[in-house]
Amino acid sequence: MSSSMKLGAVIITMGNRPEELRALLDSVARQDGDRIEVVVVGNGAPVPGVPEGVRTVELPENLGIPGGRNVGIEAFGPAGSDVDGLLFLDDDGFLPNTDTAELCRQAFGADPELGIITFRIADPDTGVTQRRHVPRLRASDPMRSSRVTTFLGGANAVRTQVLAEVGGLPGDFFYAHEETDLAWRALDAGWMIDYRADMVLNHPTTAPSRHAVYHRMVARNRVWLARRNLPAPLVPLYVGVWLLLTLVRRPSAPALKAWFGGFREGWTKPCGPRRPMRWRTVWRLTRLGRPPVI
Repeated sequence: MSSSMKLGAVIITMGNRPEELRALLDSVARQDGDRIEVVVVGNGAPVPGVPEGVRTVELPENLGIPGGRNVGIEAFGPAGSDVDGLLFLDDDGFLPNTDTAELCRQAFGADPELGIITFRIADPDTGVTQRRHVPRLRASDPMRSSRVTTFLGGANAVRTQVLAEVGGLPGDFFYAHEETDLAWRALDAGWMIDYRADMVLNHPTTAPSRHAVYHRMVARNRVWLARRNLPAPLVPLYVGVWLLLTLVRRPSAPALKAWFGGFREGWTKPCGPRRPMRWRTVWRLTRLGRPPVI
């Protein structure tokens, strides 16, 4: 089954990292096994020169990370149905090993319940994996693979059957927490998510707060995530825990002001359709080590 699994790749770009994009495309082309068809989405920007055979879509405006990736999904047919699985890769990363795609095929083929695989992100110079890139609470050992409850947006593989069943990423989020929204919906539908330390994306070490809108988006989308997906009793608990964690981390005054602005926006603006997960999914998340209150 693994050898017959057809993979595609979605890469979104702002057109400002042509050398990094080319390195990523070359690393995808070097993957073992069948050729991976690639779609590069210019998110409100022209796509820089790409090798022959790479498809491009240029959007007239920036739809944000989830919006851009959704366009890439649909470039492979409804819910990506032209392929069996899709790799989502950041345009400033690259795959250092040639067996990553084949490992994905093998993992999906061996486990019919596996819906999403999240890769280990490592700095290309130091090899270090940041704690925030290990999607579980016990993140001290990034070399340990495990079942997890969310995934990393720019370094993952998704079985397209998952997208057909639960839908794509929440486009209105624009940036931050869109992966967890999809992950919770997938888990509620019975799919599992694996963190695989042996599947690596090299990516320069960065701080997420480098983005000007980071604090506002993080706060707003955290509230939206809860309003959309959690049973009603857990919504205030989840949001309250994250409010306390934010205060404990003592962000700067401008950052805190932006955070509270986003927090208010999360309660006052529409969050999209509400589909609360089942209580057995809450228990599944708890057994996997991350109850949906943190």
